[in-house]
Amino acid sequence: MLENIYNCLIDNYLESKVGTAENFLSVQLAAHLKANVLTLDAEDRLREAGIGNKTKFNQNKAIRTDKIYWLDKNHNNIHENDFFDLIDDFVNYLNRTCYTGITGYEFHYAMYEAGTFYKRHLDQFKDNSSRAFSMIMYLNEDWQTEDGGALCIYLSNGTQIILPENGKCVFFKSNELEHEVLLSHRQRFSVTGWFKTN
Repeated sequence: MLENIYNCLIDNYLESKVGTAENFLSVQLAAHLKANVLTLDAEDRLREAGIGNKTKFNQNKAIRTDKIYWLDKNHNNIHENDFFDLIDDFVNYLNRTCYTGITGYEFHYAMYEAGTFYKRHLDQFKDNSSRAFSMIMYLNEDWQTEDGGALCIYLSNGTQIILPENGKCVFFKSNELEHEVLLSHRQRFSVTGWFKTN
Protein backbone atom coordinates (compact mmCIF):
# COMPACT_ATOMS: atom_id res chain seq x y z
CA MET A 1 0.00 0.00 0.00
CA LEU A 2 2.66 2.54 1.04
CA GLU A 3 4.82 1.60 -1.93
CA ASN A 4 1.89 2.43 -4.23
CA ILE A 5 1.70 5.89 -2.66
CA TYR A 6 5.48 6.32 -2.92
CA ASN A 7 5.38 5.30 -6.58
CA CYS A 8 2.54 7.74 -7.28
CA LEU A 9 4.59 10.54 -5.72
CA ILE A 10 7.73 9.61 -7.66
CA ASP A 11 5.92 9.09 -10.98
CA ASN A 12 4.22 12.48 -10.71
CA TYR A 13 7.54 14.10 -9.86
CA LEU A 14 9.29 12.51 -12.86
CA GLU A 15 6.45 13.56 -15.15
CA SER A 16 6.02 17.20 -14.08
CA LYS A 17 8.76 18.08 -11.52
CA VAL A 18 6.07 18.19 -8.83
CA GLY A 19 5.26 14.97 -7.03
CA THR A 20 1.84 14.75 -5.37
CA ALA A 21 0.16 11.87 -3.60
CA GLU A 22 -3.05 11.55 -1.63
CA ASN A 23 -3.07 9.83 1.77
CA PHE A 24 0.70 9.89 2.28
CA LEU A 25 -0.22 10.55 5.90
CA SER A 26 -2.98 8.34 7.23
CA VAL A 27 -6.09 10.05 8.60
CA GLN A 28 -5.06 8.95 12.10
CA LEU A 29 -1.47 10.20 11.88
CA ALA A 30 -2.55 13.52 10.35
CA ALA A 31 -5.04 14.02 13.19
CA HIS A 32 -2.41 13.26 15.85
CA LEU A 33 0.13 15.61 14.29
CA LYS A 34 -2.47 18.40 14.02
CA ALA A 35 -3.35 17.86 17.68
CA ASN A 36 0.36 18.26 18.48
CA VAL A 37 0.46 21.61 16.66
CA LEU A 38 -2.63 22.85 18.49
CA THR A 39 -1.11 21.84 21.84
CA LEU A 40 2.17 23.58 21.00
CA ASP A 41 0.22 26.70 20.03
CA ALA A 42 -1.80 26.63 23.24
CA GLU A 43 1.48 26.35 25.18
CA ASP A 44 2.93 29.30 23.19
CA ARG A 45 5.76 27.13 21.84
CA LEU A 46 5.32 27.95 18.14
CA ARG A 47 7.72 30.62 16.89
CA GLU A 48 7.34 33.20 14.14
CA ALA A 49 9.11 31.87 11.08
CA GLY A 50 11.94 33.72 9.40
CA ILE A 51 13.90 33.68 6.19
CA GLY A 52 17.58 32.87 5.63
CA ASN A 53 19.80 30.68 7.77
CA LYS A 54 22.11 31.23 10.76
CA THR A 55 23.73 34.68 10.53
CA LYS A 56 21.43 35.75 7.67
CA PHE A 57 18.23 34.79 9.51
CA ASN A 58 15.61 37.51 9.82
CA GLN A 59 11.88 37.86 10.26
CA ASN A 60 10.11 39.77 7.52
CA LYS A 61 6.33 39.87 7.77
CA ALA A 62 6.07 41.22 4.24
CA ILE A 63 7.40 37.82 3.05
CA ARG A 64 6.08 35.21 5.50
CA THR A 65 3.77 35.23 8.50
CA ASP A 66 3.46 31.60 9.56
CA LYS A 67 4.57 30.06 12.86
CA ILE A 68 6.71 26.93 13.12
CA TYR A 69 8.10 24.32 15.50
CA TRP A 70 10.96 21.98 14.57
CA LEU A 71 10.43 18.24 14.97
CA ASP A 72 13.18 16.31 16.73
CA LYS A 73 13.53 12.61 17.53
CA ASN A 74 14.83 13.66 20.95
CA HIS A 75 11.32 14.92 21.80
CA ASN A 76 10.32 11.23 21.86
CA ASN A 77 6.73 12.13 20.96
CA ILE A 78 4.92 8.93 20.02
CA HIS A 79 3.18 10.43 16.98
CA GLU A 80 6.24 12.30 15.75
CA ASN A 81 8.13 9.01 16.07
CA ASP A 82 5.50 7.38 13.83
CA PHE A 83 6.04 10.23 11.37
CA PHE A 84 9.82 9.74 11.44
CA ASP A 85 9.35 5.99 10.85
CA LEU A 86 7.30 6.82 7.75
CA ILE A 87 9.91 9.31 6.50
CA ASP A 88 12.75 6.85 7.13
CA ASP A 89 10.87 4.22 5.12
CA PHE A 90 10.30 6.68 2.25
CA VAL A 91 13.95 7.79 2.24
CA ASN A 92 15.10 4.17 2.12
CA TYR A 93 12.72 3.55 -0.78
CA LEU A 94 13.91 6.66 -2.64
CA ASN A 95 17.58 5.81 -2.17
CA ARG A 96 17.03 2.19 -3.17
CA THR A 97 14.90 2.82 -6.27
CA CYS A 98 16.03 6.27 -7.46
CA TYR A 99 19.62 6.48 -6.14
CA THR A 100 18.92 9.92 -4.64
CA GLY A 101 21.75 9.77 -2.07
CA ILE A 102 19.67 11.34 0.72
CA THR A 103 21.67 11.35 3.96
CA GLY A 104 19.40 13.30 6.30
CA TYR A 105 16.34 15.48 6.69
CA GLU A 106 14.70 18.21 8.76
CA PHE A 107 11.00 18.91 9.32
CA HIS A 108 8.89 21.44 11.14
CA TYR A 109 5.23 22.04 11.83
CA ALA A 110 3.83 25.14 10.15
CA MET A 111 0.67 26.93 11.21
CA TYR A 112 -0.92 29.71 9.17
CA GLU A 113 -3.65 31.75 10.81
CA ALA A 114 -6.38 33.37 8.72
CA GLY A 115 -4.79 36.31 6.91
CA THR A 116 -1.27 34.83 6.68
CA PHE A 117 0.88 33.83 3.71
CA TYR A 118 4.41 33.05 2.46
CA LYS A 119 5.46 34.99 -0.65
CA ARG A 120 7.23 33.48 -3.68
CA HIS A 121 10.59 31.94 -2.74
CA LEU A 122 13.09 29.15 -3.37
CA ASP A 123 13.83 26.65 -0.60
CA GLN A 124 17.59 26.44 -1.03
CA PHE A 125 19.91 28.88 0.74
CA LYS A 126 22.42 30.84 -1.35
CA ASP A 127 25.35 29.69 0.83
CA ASN A 128 24.23 26.11 1.50
CA SER A 129 23.15 23.61 -1.16
CA SER A 130 22.48 20.65 1.14
CA ARG A 131 18.69 20.80 0.70
CA ALA A 132 17.97 18.50 -2.23
CA PHE A 133 14.20 17.94 -2.08
CA SER A 134 11.33 19.79 -0.42
CA MET A 135 8.39 17.88 1.02
CA ILE A 136 5.11 19.17 2.45
CA MET A 137 2.35 17.14 4.09
CA TYR A 138 -0.99 18.69 4.98
CA LEU A 139 -3.13 18.39 8.12
CA ASN A 140 -6.36 20.11 7.08
CA GLU A 141 -9.74 18.38 7.01
CA ASP A 142 -12.44 19.48 4.57
CA TRP A 143 -10.35 22.14 2.84
CA GLN A 144 -12.24 24.09 0.17
CA THR A 145 -10.96 26.31 -2.65
CA GLU A 146 -12.54 29.36 -1.01
CA ASP A 147 -10.43 28.74 2.12
CA GLY A 148 -7.39 30.06 0.20
CA GLY A 149 -4.00 28.92 1.46
CA ALA A 150 -3.16 26.99 -1.70
CA LEU A 151 0.41 26.17 -2.64
CA CYS A 152 1.28 27.91 -5.91
CA ILE A 153 4.28 26.38 -7.70
CA TYR A 154 5.90 28.30 -10.55
CA LEU A 155 6.79 26.11 -13.53
CA SER A 156 8.38 27.04 -16.85
CA ASN A 157 4.99 26.63 -18.57
CA GLY A 158 2.77 28.27 -15.94
CA THR A 159 1.71 27.58 -12.37
CA GLN A 160 0.39 24.60 -10.48
CA ILE A 161 -2.11 25.24 -7.68
CA ILE A 162 -2.34 22.62 -4.93
CA LEU A 163 -4.93 22.72 -2.17
CA PRO A 164 -3.56 21.80 1.30
CA GLU A 165 -5.87 18.82 1.72
CA ASN A 166 -5.58 16.41 4.63
CA GLY A 167 -2.91 13.71 4.20
CA LYS A 168 -1.72 15.01 0.82
CA CYS A 169 2.02 15.17 0.14
CA VAL A 170 3.92 17.44 -2.27
CA PHE A 171 7.53 16.76 -3.32
CA PHE A 172 9.92 18.74 -5.55
CA LYS A 173 13.57 19.77 -5.93
CA SER A 174 14.53 22.51 -3.50
CA ASN A 175 16.78 24.42 -5.89
CA GLU A 176 14.47 24.37 -8.93
CA LEU A 177 10.95 25.52 -8.22
CA GLU A 178 9.88 28.82 -6.72
CA HIS A 179 6.60 28.61 -4.86
CA GLU A 180 4.38 30.47 -2.43
CA VAL A 181 1.58 29.90 0.05
CA LEU A 182 -1.33 32.07 -1.03
CA LEU A 183 -3.30 34.07 1.52
CA SER A 184 -5.12 31.70 3.85
CA HIS A 185 -8.63 32.45 5.04
CA ARG A 186 -8.66 29.86 7.85
CA GLN A 187 -6.14 28.07 10.04
CA ARG A 188 -3.86 25.93 7.89
CA PHE A 189 -1.52 23.22 9.16
CA SER A 190 1.33 21.27 7.59
CA VAL A 191 4.53 19.40 8.23
CA THR A 192 7.19 20.85 5.96
CA GLY A 193 10.76 19.74 5.47
CA TRP A 194 13.77 18.99 3.34
CA PHE A 195 15.79 15.94 2.39
CA LYS A 196 19.49 16.60 2.45
CA THR A 197 22.51 15.27 0.59
CA ASN A 198 26.21 15.71 1.33
